Amino acid sequence: MKEFSTYIFDLDGTLLDSLEDLMLSCNYALHENNMPERTLNEVRMFVGNGVKKLMERAIPQGLNNPKFDETYNTFRQHYLHHNLDHTGPYPGILELLDRLHSNHKNIAVVSNKFYTATQELCHHFFSDTVQVAIGERENIKKKPAPDTVKEALKQLGVTADNAVYIGDSDVDIMTAKNSGMPCISVLWGFRDKDFLVRHGGSVFVNSPEEIF
Repeated sequence: MKEFSTYIFDLDGTLLDSLEDLMLSCNYALHENNMPERTLNEVRMFVGNGVKKLMERAIPQGLNNPKFDETYNTFRQHYLHHNLDHTGPYPGILELLDRLHSNHKNIAVVSNKFYTATQELCHHFFSDTVQVAIGERENIKKKPAPDTVKEALKQLGVTADNAVYIGDSDVDIMTAKNSGMPCISVLWGFRDKDFLVRHGGSVFVNSPEEIF
């Protein structure tokens, strides 16, 4: 694998196995509002475009449901208090970040997860290695727009030259393309290889050790 000077990571499905907590908060919100709950595999396919889109996909009639805002807010509050219940780094991730940090690489996280949760999770798990963590905010476009990646590069004080984007989804492949950088697609996350190939993936890794 080529060596880069800057490594920008997606969070959910790439660094953190967060699917169970996302599902539990989703189903808590649905249950509290008398809506049918969703399976783990359904939630797996709903994630990637931010938690509002997750709930839009999970709630019957989506945004047209009169209880959408109430249900979405229930999810956000529950998730903020329970996003560490079952969530943790995938095997080998902490070691990968330590190697990158020890070799003076620039490291950032760019996520469509809402800003507060992104900050809290990165601080909890990666405070010694991740220099910049960008989450969903109202004043910046979400992935696959390049805006959050550009913001991360700006905060790192570097350009996209010799930078790589690493993620697990079609959204990440498009984000890398829109940001003008190569993409490494990980195969331990929320999407399988066939799906990623259909959406333009071309470089794949089966374990964090293959990245650096």
